[in-house]
Amino acid sequence: MLTQQEIDRRVARAEELFARGFNCSQAVVAACADLYGVDSDIALRVSASFGGGIARMRYTCGAACGMFILAGLEKGNTQPDQPQRKLPNYEFVRSLADDFRQRHGSLVCAELLGLNGESPKQKMPCKKMIGEAVRQYLEKVKAENK
Repeated sequence: MLTQQEIDRRVARAEELFARGFNCSQAVVAACADLYGVDSDIALRVSASFGGGIARMRYTCGAACGMFILAGLEKGNTQPDQPQRKLPNYEFVRSLADDFRQRHGSLVCAELLGLNGESPKQKMPCKKMIGEAVRQYLEKVKAENK
């Protein structure tokens, strides 16, 4: 069971990984991958392409993409002959995305950074987004697993 102290520790770990130079998606995934038995190197490699709004193209926020990768580890379908098993993961990801969008106003990296002509809520909000994505994800998992 995830405690608030454990969630706080993982948020701090994600922020530390980002400060060390890992991208936003890597920081989110690597801070939580061990919950699913995923090795740190694999977590970093799997999430490497999603930083900067997917390969710095400024599309979907890398921190949000990190949550979605984790959602696949939590609820992903592994039975190709049972397509209905995809639905719980898709619903979980949609819920995460909706909540992230409500909290931050967008899922789009460029918009979150203010690169669409608007001013960002803060200069380079990535560290904040990373910490909040880890917290949001883990609190949702905790609530669903009560």
